[in-house]
Amino acid sequence: MKDVKRIAVLGVTGSIGQQASDIIKNHPERYRATVLAAGRRVDGLIRAALELRPRLAVIADPVLLPRLREALAPEGIECAAGSEALAECVVADDVDMVLTATVGYSGLAPTVAAIKAGKDIALANKETLVVAGDLITRLLADSPSRIYPVDSEHSAIAQCLAGEDIATVRRLIVTASGGPFRTWTKDRIAGVKAADALKHPNWSMGAKITIDSATMMNKAFELIEARHLFGIAPERIEAVVHPQSIVHSMVEFDDGAIKAQLGVPDMHLPIAYALGEHSRLGGSARSLSLAEMASLTFELPDAERFPCFGLAHRCMERGGNTACVVNAANEIAVAAFLEDRIGFYDIYDTIADAIARAGFTAEPDYDDFVASNSEARAIASDYVNSINH
Repeated sequence: MKDVKRIAVLGVTGSIGQQASDIIKNHPERYRATVLAAGRRVDGLIRAALELRPRLAVIADPVLLPRLREALAPEGIECAAGSEALAECVVADDVDMVLTATVGYSGLAPTVAAIKAGKDIALANKETLVVAGDLITRLLADSPSRIYPVDSEHSAIAQCLAGEDIATVRRLIVTASGGPFRTWTKDRIAGVKAADALKHPNWSMGAKITIDSATMMNKAFELIEARHLFGIAPERIEAVVHPQSIVHSMVEFDDGAIKAQLGVPDMHLPIAYALGEHSRLGGSARSLSLAEMASLTFELPDAERFPCFGLAHRCMERGGNTACVVNAANEIAVAAFLEDRIGFYDIYDTIADAIARAGFTAEPDYDDFVASNSEARAIASDYVNSINH
C-alpha cells in the first residue's frame, strides 16, 4: 500500500479548498491534511482544522491570530499568521504536495517557495502562471517538483494528452461557459451590477472568479496558463464558448483527431485527479447521462462585448511583466465592481489604463514581479478613484 500523501491546503475556506477537504476527509487511506491556510476567514479555518486535524493552521491576516490560537491551541494544533508564515508552511518536511487554492496574486510566493523546496503542486491558483509563468517554468526546470492543474479546463487538457506525444498537438481548445451575459447585448451588459454578474449559470465559485468568468478575463487567464502548463505556442491555443459546461476542453492533433474530456460541472473530479497525480479516484463525481449530452453547442467568443478576453494574446505577444500588470489591475477593478463602485466595462478600462501607464520589464525576475504588482495596483486604484468622482 502506498504511503498516505501529506497535503498543505492553501485557501481551505474557498470553494476549491472545501471540495478538496471533502476528498481528503473521505479518503484517509490516501490523503492527510498536515497544513491548512486561509486569508481572513478565520472561523472557516477553525472549522476545517477541527475536522481535518492538521499539524498547523495559518491565517494570512495577523490580526486574527489570537482568535485562531484560542480555538485551536487547546486541540494541539499549531497556529501561525502572516505572508511569511504562508510561504514557510509549504516547505515543511511533513508536506508532500501543496494545493494552492488561494485567490489572485497571493498564490505566487508560496508556490515559488514550494517549488524551490521540491514539493509537488496541485495548482488551482491560475494567477501564479499568469503573473510569472516564465519564472515558474525556469524554477521547475531546476526542481523535482511537478505541477498538476486543478482548473477543470487544464485538467481536461492533461487528460486528453495522457499517452500522447506533445509534438503531435495542433491546437488546444479551451472551453468557456460564456457566463451569465453570454446572450446579452453590449448596451444591456453595460448596466449590470455585481449581483447580476454573480449568478453563474453552471458553476458554484467564489465571488472574484465568478466576476472574472462574467468578463471572460478568467478565460483569458486560462489561455495564458495553458501556454505555460503545456508548452504550446500562443497561436495554437484558442477558446470556444460551450454553454452547457459538459465538454471541459479539447485537444486537436496533427492527424485531425480531436479528443475531448466530458463530465458534469463538478470540481471534485479535477481536484481528485490532481491530488492523485493524474490517477483516478472512483466516485469523484456523478456519472454524466446521455440525456445531458443530447445538445452540446459551441460558438466563438465575442471580444467586442467581452474585451477582457482579448487581453490573453496581447499579454502573450508582449510578454515580460504585461500579464502581471493585467492581473494586478484586474484584482483592483473587480474588488471595486463587487462594491458597485464602478461599472462592468470600467473593469476593462482600468486594466487598459494600467497597461498604458505601468513600466514594462522584458525579462522580469521575482523582485520585478513584486514591484510591478505594486505599481499596477496603485495605478488601478488611482483610476478607479478618478471615475468615482
